Amino acid sequence: MATDPMRDRVLAIVTVIAQYVLEARDIPSENDLVVELMEAGYASSEIEAAFGWLEALAHQPPVPSEAGAPLAVPSHRVFTVEEARALSSEARGFLVRLRSLGILDDATQEEIIDRAIEGSDEEVSLDDLKIITALTVFARHQSEWHREVDCLLDEDWSRLYH
Repeated sequence: MATDPMRDRVLAIVTVIAQYVLEARDIPSENDLVVELMEAGYASSEIEAAFGWLEALAHQPPVPSEAGAPLAVPSHRVFTVEEARALSSEARGFLVRLRSLGILDDATQEEIIDRAIEGSDEEVSLDDLKIITALTVFARHQSEWHREVDCLLDEDWSRLYH
């Protein structure tokens, strides 16, 4: 399946904004950021879609932290036919691995799957799912998950154990 260019570009914009936050850099004003993104070749509709996506994440109610709580009973999720079509096999494997390591709880995993398949008729790649996962985890657990988000983006599983 071909990827949706608009979706890829919106995720790229979200990644740029997330990098400012993850690297603890000073975030420019919204106007300066829009100018920077437009100079980089992004269309105003793409920038608006990215800001809308981030705003939706920011308005989610805080989730009580269960970080460090062991999984009572390991669960195995079966992907629906729609989800299996929408998520590449690598992306599904990535989610299964994160869940089995206890990095994702059921609610967070469901939110990631919903965000990944909403509004797209194209298959979601592993790289796209990593971005969606990192941003979702970051939005839910901003203060306590900084290191884990870095590990997800770098696929450095060893740092999650130490």
